[in-house]
Amino acid sequence: MATLFLYSNTFSFFFITLVSLALLILRQPSRAASCTARPVIFNFGDSNSDTGGLVAGLGYPIGFPNGRLFFRRSTGRLSDGRLLIDFLCQSLNTSLLRPYLDSLGRTRFQNGANFAIAGSSTLPKNVPFSLNIQVKQFSHFKSRSLELASSSNSLKGMFISNNGFKNALYMIDIGQNDIARSFARGNSYSQTVKLIPQIITEIKSSIKRLYDEGGRRFWIHNTGPLGCLPQKLSMVKSKDLDQHGCLVSYNSAATLFNQGLDHMCEELRTELRDATIIYIDIYAIKYSFIANSNQYGFKSPLMACCGYGGTPYNYNVKITCGHKGSNVCEEGSRFISWDGIHYTETANAIVAMKVLSMHYSKPPTPFHFFCRR
Repeated sequence: MATLFLYSNTFSFFFITLVSLALLILRQPSRAASCTARPVIFNFGDSNSDTGGLVAGLGYPIGFPNGRLFFRRSTGRLSDGRLLIDFLCQSLNTSLLRPYLDSLGRTRFQNGANFAIAGSSTLPKNVPFSLNIQVKQFSHFKSRSLELASSSNSLKGMFISNNGFKNALYMIDIGQNDIARSFARGNSYSQTVKLIPQIITEIKSSIKRLYDEGGRRFWIHNTGPLGCLPQKLSMVKSKDLDQHGCLVSYNSAATLFNQGLDHMCEELRTELRDATIIYIDIYAIKYSFIANSNQYGFKSPLMACCGYGGTPYNYNVKITCGHKGSNVCEEGSRFISWDGIHYTETANAIVAMKVLSMHYSKPPTPFHFFCRR
């Protein structure tokens, strides 16, 4: 695989300071100390939070250079390093979430499990690994965990208790693939946005099912600016671009979805009065990277670090990151996009810093709220 040299080694002072601050904040012991009980997290979603589920579940190869930074090897994550969910776990000083389908490595799932699988969507609902299927997997996981914990006193501490499930955080980050696939099938903007109520209904139904299972603390991510992804930009022939070079129709659909998701959260706060439901504006965070890329030290914000084709997007659907003929930039920290769809570790670190700031959560809530007693 070729290495693509694009920029010099001189970083802006602001960029270095910002990334260093992000990593410092995420590793502060005082944040972890805010948890007075062992944090337990269950995550549902797609490739934005898949920590190895696709590889474990389907044996799909995700090879190097994925994982080349923090892990120094591919772990099934679609990034050069850690994902947003990894940084959020580290902020609590808890282990990184293991994929539910990963049966190796002495996995005990004592701090939760990750049901997210790359490519997942809400529709159709009965196809692996839709959100509906992920919630069914959770139900089985919970039932089996409690059964094993009750079978022997020596096993009680090795599995999550009923209180552990009740006090856990339930994270959902899904919907991006529903919108993207509608456009990919050739559907118009109006046809795509007509699907949004169905997508929202599936997410709402899943949250209610998790509530019925005892869940009371929910953390809901909206979707990012799809129209700014190098993959979409390289594959759409007729481009209606905004001032920053992003596809207007894709971003407008994402915005409508996010508005519906926000409204759904408002409804659920009324319907499930003893539940805490936090809505996170990931779109605003990620779009700020594109609109203010120079301030963050990102160059060519619409270009993938790992891919094929060079400027303007370095993405070719036939030669994607990690496959023969693809190239990879030397400094992923100068890029927002890792492979044309997913973010670099540096971008993910800054997203995490902003999520932890509480400026993008509604209502403003610290991430560790669920593990304080």
